[in-house]
Amino acid sequence: MTDAAPEVAEPASTPEPPARSPRRWPWHLAAALVYLGLGLLVMAHFVGAPNDRVSGHLANDNTWFEWLLSHGAYSVRHLSDPLFSVRQNYPAGVNMMANTSVLGVTLPLAPVTMLFGPKVAYVVWMVLGLAGTAFATYWVLQRWVVRSRTAAFLGGAFAGFAPGVVHHANGQPNFVSNFVLPFIIIAVMRLGVTGRWLRDGIVLGLLVTYQVFINEENLTVTALSCGVAIIVYAALRPRAAWRRAKHFLLAAAVTTAVAGTLCAYPLWFQFNGPQSFASLPTYQSWGEDLVTYVTFARDTIVGDPIVEKTMGRPEQNSWFGWPLTTVVVIAILALVWRSVTVRVAAITAIVLAVFSMGPRIRWAGTYTDVAGIWHYIPDDLPVIGLLVPSRLTFGVVGIFALIIAVAFDALSRVPRKSLPVRLASGAGMLAIIAALVPLIPKPLPAIVDERPPLFITSGAWKAYVPEGRSLIPLPPPNKFAGRDALGWSAWAEHEFPVPEGYFLGPNENGIGRAGVASSMLTRLVNRTVKENKVPLITPKVRAQVQDDIRRFRGSVLVLRARPANDNVREMVNQLVGPGEQYADAWVWRVG
Repeated sequence: MTDAAPEVAEPASTPEPPARSPRRWPWHLAAALVYLGLGLLVMAHFVGAPNDRVSGHLANDNTWFEWLLSHGAYSVRHLSDPLFSVRQNYPAGVNMMANTSVLGVTLPLAPVTMLFGPKVAYVVWMVLGLAGTAFATYWVLQRWVVRSRTAAFLGGAFAGFAPGVVHHANGQPNFVSNFVLPFIIIAVMRLGVTGRWLRDGIVLGLLVTYQVFINEENLTVTALSCGVAIIVYAALRPRAAWRRAKHFLLAAAVTTAVAGTLCAYPLWFQFNGPQSFASLPTYQSWGEDLVTYVTFARDTIVGDPIVEKTMGRPEQNSWFGWPLTTVVVIAILALVWRSVTVRVAAITAIVLAVFSMGPRIRWAGTYTDVAGIWHYIPDDLPVIGLLVPSRLTFGVVGIFALIIAVAFDALSRVPRKSLPVRLASGAGMLAIIAALVPLIPKPLPAIVDERPPLFITSGAWKAYVPEGRSLIPLPPPNKFAGRDALGWSAWAEHEFPVPEGYFLGPNENGIGRAGVASSMLTRLVNRTVKENKVPLITPKVRAQVQDDIRRFRGSVLVLRARPANDNVREMVNQLVGPGEQYADAWVWRVG
């Protein structure tokens, strides 16, 4: 990229791209269709039978996000507070702001959820999240960064379908739905350029507000990335930074005022409302392994699941493969002295990569005795204490997308006065494309997910669960088991509450953890399933279970009727008396 090319950090030196013409729209439409096709490819094993499939890798998270879709539909249907729910962990409830509830997606998708169910809505969300992120990145790149639409298309394709993004598509659509982030980044980088600081500040404030309700963690990663980039740019171009400083600071103040006002109560509720917590130390140890930058991810066309046995099973955020990592490094070395954008991006990527290594450095799947920078960051540091270090690599993903587009664009505009130059530039463009080909995603694995019992799907439960009481599925939803039962709640769109659950909440010291301390009932069911025999039921144990049922305000226990659950059925009979069979379920009236 030459100094005459459009620069994100220094756009004043270059002209704005030409006005949009109708002839550009076929290109935009083609890009959107290709991205949608890739999204459908990723979810191919779900598309044919969405109501009968669940992720083969992250089934618990898959079901959790289906439950969140039902939460969005429930909130719209009942006009209830979307920031809190008692439909899980009844009656204490769940702080939805502290649980990546993705209200910015689940509320708009409420009509789809209500019409077709949460499983269909989940697949729609995943496909549109992948394709939408790719197209948003493409749009920003071709509008403000590069002139070549092919370059923008390649950068967008990587941003939307990077191995780390696809890895999260196994069950975490909140890390796939990054379609707002490219607009936030370009808005930050252009603050102070147009002179319209009020307008620019308002627009950025609204974008930040919306992203808060999609994924706060990726918003934090983006904010840290932009902060590093701004500091680096100011150090590299102090005079240019000074010229922009006044309008930049005015726009930033407006952004803070807009986003601060709109998000003040939701964020207060997240950190101070019921069932809130300030830090999540359990996940602070998750760091990136540097060797993974040259490793192919499991879900790419050349990836092999066996690599996880040697590299462990971390989130595959940085598994870019050696061809692309090599090409990006070469592109940076070739362009770094010609483009301030590349210099800023390269330094920012290095900073993010170093911090993403976590509190203890890991090499080729093995933890070393070397402490990472994150080791010196307190676990209870506000906001940062909730960040998983390895996810800082999402910032590196965005920078790789930028370098891919900038490098391809620079090669496409090299003056081709001689055959060697034409061959060299052509070879460079082919090298970029060839490095991306191995990262084409495979359809994600899906397994058969048994539908809820007829007792649930037929609505027969309504005669057993009066207002103010809960339905207790067995096993109750918890971090170790009960995913199937949580799916019953999602399928019924939260019309009955359930106790305990699969969510993040505070422990007795206010520190974040997964779920709650298991009740005696939950421990008994989990133990029976694990040991495949009925435990000894003493009067003391029976009394503890009765206390659990009263605490849950339970009115009925429900167990799927199948041979594998016979021991659980016998145990429950000993606890509360004989049950009755309703089609494919056993039920016990307990209140």
